[in-house]
Amino acid sequence: MQKNAGVKKKYLTPPFLCSILIKSRNLESGGRNVKACNLAVRNREGGNTAIGLEKLEYKGMLYDFYGELLTQHQKKVYEDAVFNDLSLSEIADEQGISRQGVHDLIRRCDKILADYENKLHLVEKFAKIKSNIREINSLTDDERIKKLSNEIIEEL
Repeated sequence: MQKNAGVKKKYLTPPFLCSILIKSRNLESGGRNVKACNLAVRNREGGNTAIGLEKLEYKGMLYDFYGELLTQHQKKVYEDAVFNDLSLSEIADEQGISRQGVHDLIRRCDKILADYENKLHLVEKFAKIKSNIREINSLTDDERIKKLSNEIIEEL
């Protein structure tokens, strides 16, 4: 069941989380504002379940900042569930534990990551810095300042 067992992923937040953004049709901004949308997925009962991309992106950011503080087992299960979109059954078979165990572990990881954020506020600070740099960029006409602010945003 272990596909690509020798391949290690070295990126942080998966590209699909960053790239699923839709330009808003806001007349005031001329359609330049970008916002995350909700993705509808068919659930087992045949209905649609909305997955807030903001929530997935937030989970990804929490994992980027605090994921190294999880155990190897927790990281593997969390990555499979959140980033690789494997079902609880697939993860349970691969890890040799029950589906309930996988579910509990994912919830525990969510809580651990959220607790780190509540104590350290690194994601919040990161978002604030990025927002401030974008505001500086929008307020200036100096091309050198714009270039520097764009470089800083890319580095973040």
